[in-house]
Amino acid sequence: MRVLSPDDFSPAAWAYIGDAYYELAMRVLTLSEGPKHMSAVHQATAHFVRASFQARAAHAISELLTEKEKDILRRGRNVRSGHVPKSASVTEYRHSTGIESLIGYLYLAKDEERALEIICAIRQLKEGDTCV
Repeated sequence: MRVLSPDDFSPAAWAYIGDAYYELAMRVLTLSEGPKHMSAVHQATAHFVRASFQARAAHAISELLTEKEKDILRRGRNVRSGHVPKSASVTEYRHSTGIESLIGYLYLAKDEERALEIICAIRQLKEGDTCV
């Protein structure tokens, strides 16, 4: 099998992968906080994967990003989607797509350490949570 670079994919593909990786990471981090009923785990995770939260996070973490990462986020933000969920504005949805694109790009670049650093920084935006 040929090794693929993230540059072999479109920003929409980065977002597709980033969405899955981001949600999985948030689920694992929520579970690592200790025993909870699964409904509480779901509710806690849902907070972090909402487009409105991800949009705020995109602005809040911008100072932590390199110029290349900011460019990747911008390219992801500019992806046009035919579908925007009712729970988010177009602007929120685009910014959340930017975050997902960045996470997906880093994952595809085999830089999961950096992807998790960014996810942990995003996670800490609520109630000063710490990352494991």
